[in-house]
Amino acid sequence: MVCSALRRVAHAHICLVRRASHVCRGHQHRAWGSRPAASDVAARGAPGSVLELLGKSYLQDDHTNLTQKVLSKVGRNLHNQRHHPLWLIKERVKEHFYKQYVGRFGTPLFSVYDNLSPVVTTWQNFDSLLIPADHPSRKKGDNYYLNRTHMLRAHTSAHQWDLLHAGLDAFLVVGDVYRRDQIDCQHYPVFHQLEGVRLFSKHELFAGVKDGESLQLFEHGSRSAHKQETHSMEAMKLVEFDLKQTLSRLVAHLFGDGLEIRWVDCHFPFTHPSFELEISFRGQWLEVLGCGVMEQRLVDSAGAQDRIGWAFGLGLERLAMILYDIPDIRLFWSEDDRFLKQFRLSDINQKVKFQPLSKYPALTNDISFWLPTENYAENDFYDLVRTVGGDLVEKVDLIDKFEHPKTHRTSHCYRITYRHMERTLSQREVSHIHQDIQAAVVRQLGVEGRF
Repeated sequence: MVCSALRRVAHAHICLVRRASHVCRGHQHRAWGSRPAASDVAARGAPGSVLELLGKSYLQDDHTNLTQKVLSKVGRNLHNQRHHPLWLIKERVKEHFYKQYVGRFGTPLFSVYDNLSPVVTTWQNFDSLLIPADHPSRKKGDNYYLNRTHMLRAHTSAHQWDLLHAGLDAFLVVGDVYRRDQIDCQHYPVFHQLEGVRLFSKHELFAGVKDGESLQLFEHGSRSAHKQETHSMEAMKLVEFDLKQTLSRLVAHLFGDGLEIRWVDCHFPFTHPSFELEISFRGQWLEVLGCGVMEQRLVDSAGAQDRIGWAFGLGLERLAMILYDIPDIRLFWSEDDRFLKQFRLSDINQKVKFQPLSKYPALTNDISFWLPTENYAENDFYDLVRTVGGDLVEKVDLIDKFEHPKTHRTSHCYRITYRHMERTLSQREVSHIHQDIQAAVVRQLGVEGRF
């Protein structure tokens, strides 16, 4: 869980995540700057129609809100493409855990899962993680649903319960995750997470502790800001210490020794106590991951009642943008060799700084409209702009809100910034795309245009 990420899944999760096993047939990746076909603009099928994805069929309903723009990313698996910057971050983390944590027989303690399907059930994504039925992170406006029971995972934590239930007690999960969000250089509907989980038995946790045989993992107590009601204070303190030591070593491995860090208390539905790790980087504090002591109810429900554990999550794009000076999240999807060749390193730990491609000029166009009386969600607008404008859209800013004094109708005005990452755009081609957005907004969102 990257914590900004964690907060957004409505504070729901230890971020990391996911991936897709192979490309959805018929949805090939569009090149930078190419305009979407008409079918891309209205990709949602009618209720009762069937959506084919990763070799399985899903009956669409009134909850289906996938677009071809998003579907075209399923199966790209950037984190598994050799020498891609996200692959480099994943491999550096994996190498660190393999070397630092070894099991009884000399094999790695942590197993790695980086090819799990991104299609999960809503139970996996929410209920298994103790996220309440009325939690705002479940909103249709924030997630991509295949139907009411299946969705593209919003975090890699969606696999946590299944892996624990399978008997695993130390693992990393890596993959792509999907969330509807604002449009700017740091947000994209698809990003990648890496999550870690470790459980301890009583013997493992108290080994080496003086009189450890007399200590207990559990008690019947009360919940406080510092512990869960079922955990003994001794067990909680040891788990928290191990978690923070593990993550301190990890960021030192990634950023170098001497790094100044701090821990910030926070809240996630499936850990308590919970923390965010911030690093001092180039004069400012940056949040890089979220973590905490796992909720015992979650651990118990997965069949590990005799164990206690921790979990953490981080965002691969966020780390790569910091470590490699990558300024725009859209670049991770570029197939331009001028970008990709910069990360073809002989050693994954080699230091590298992204050398920017020529900065092509931006073009801006405004769009304003009266909102419908109900059922308008800003993320629907952002999703539509991404679908029509593709990766030519650099950011969208709400620059004005107006309420008519007599009719009380509300008007929004947005400024859309267009910039091609690899060539100069003409105002003429941007105008065509902008007109398509205007038409789609009226047709699909029920707004009244003021253009």
